[in-house]
Amino acid sequence: MSVRSNDLLASTGLLILRVGFGAYMISHGWGKLQRLTGGEFEGFPDPLGIGSTASLIGAVGAEVFCALLVLIGFATRAAAVPVVFTMAVAAFIIHANDPWTMGGDGGSKEPALLFLFAFLTLICTGPGRLSIDAVLWPALKRKRIARQAAQAGVAAKSR
Repeated sequence: MSVRSNDLLASTGLLILRVGFGAYMISHGWGKLQRLTGGEFEGFPDPLGIGSTASLIGAVGAEVFCALLVLIGFATRAAAVPVVFTMAVAAFIIHANDPWTMGGDGGSKEPALLFLFAFLTLICTGPGRLSIDAVLWPALKRKRIARQAAQAGVAAKSR
């Protein structure tokens, strides 16, 4: 298998990971978005002591909006950070006394940890070639290099 086809397979795998976990994270946060838009702040957990409203806004921002950015592959690494933070809070603070795996009635750390590890993987790997990031950032870098080269040429001529 050639390096190019191996890279395409890896990028396809990252696309599947981004779209799959991004979509599931959005569905996970959708109820919170409905709660936020309905003004139902009271009773939402406040694990960090910042208030229920701020906690709900932060959870919705991570679970819906940042997850959407990851899904489409835009600012992927930066967008995945709030999701990982939110899932760490969910697993180790909200579900601190819950079992590690699902079973029976009640909560579990398992869903939060599955999301955490998937989004942490995307922080480490990036989104792959099949993403907006892969198209946008190289184009911006080429423009910046061209602008710097033009400015260097002007500076050299003025000496």
